[in-house]
Amino acid sequence: MKDIVRMKTSLSEEIEKLLNEQVRREAISSFNYLAISSWCERNGYVHSARFFELQSDEERAHMKKIFNYISSVGGTAIVPEITNIVQEFDSFKSVFEIALEQEIAITHSINNIVDKCYKAKDYTTASFLDWFINEQVEEEATARRCLEIFELVGEEGVGKILIDREIGKTRGMAE
Repeated sequence: MKDIVRMKTSLSEEIEKLLNEQVRREAISSFNYLAISSWCERNGYVHSARFFELQSDEERAHMKKIFNYISSVGGTAIVPEITNIVQEFDSFKSVFEIALEQEIAITHSINNIVDKCYKAKDYTTASFLDWFINEQVEEEATARRCLEIFELVGEEGVGKILIDREIGKTRGMAE
């Protein structure tokens, strides 16, 4: 019975493997953001802590969306094992630089999967991933905006407090 069900999937092994790897990447992103949230909280950046907690939730939702898609088309979704999440960071600004780098890497990964989907003529999965392509535009823009706030406000004096408050506003969070 298992072999018959597996034969009915529309996913190629390559696309399924890439999607499961993306599940892993999204889980890592979620845990990275949760670790950054904790670091921000410990260092007094409460608005940024909440910002990164929400980012973590969003990445987990992305992970689940891909995970559920794999299952819904008859594939085998794999729960990833995540280890070695960094807990300490060099500076307040560095966590936002890390966030931007992470979002750019996710964008590249999704673009790669879409490219492979078109080559494999898997238009269904490519269509499913359109949402993620559009989402990544927003994710990168938000990360860039946070870094712009550092440049506009400056970190001297009360700058970090003002930056933290402004970060809180980027996701429409109340003060």
